[in-house]
Amino acid sequence: MPPASCPCGLAESYAACCGRFHDGGLAAPTAELLMRSRFSAFAVGDAAYLLRTWHPDTRPRRLALDPGQEWTRLEILGRTGGGLLHAEGTVEFRAHYRHQGRDGFLEENSRFRRDDGHWVYLDAEASSADRY
Repeated sequence: MPPASCPCGLAESYAACCGRFHDGGLAAPTAELLMRSRFSAFAVGDAAYLLRTWHPDTRPRRLALDPGQEWTRLEILGRTGGGLLHAEGTVEFRAHYRHQGRDGFLEENSRFRRDDGHWVYLDAEASSADRY
């Protein structure tokens, strides 16, 4: 069952925030909102949404999420482009998690691109760091 508050860190409820993108009713209008909705998808275990919002050139065939990994908090560190009138953008973030009793975080500068009018995740611009 999805959480009452949104895992992405915005003030709205999950249903009013990222849930509206996950259910397929709406597409995220900016790269940052897509990034936040993808973090929330990891947090609620929605692999189908992650695959649906992945650029076809870089999307894996399957995605197996680790049920033992709890995504706990998202920090947006910076962004370029990715707005309503852009075709590309980046979002730098730090995603906090808990796995096997240990806290850690993943830092990444993700690249996003419009594909058929919708924002999709392309890849990571720089090497990502996984830290405990």
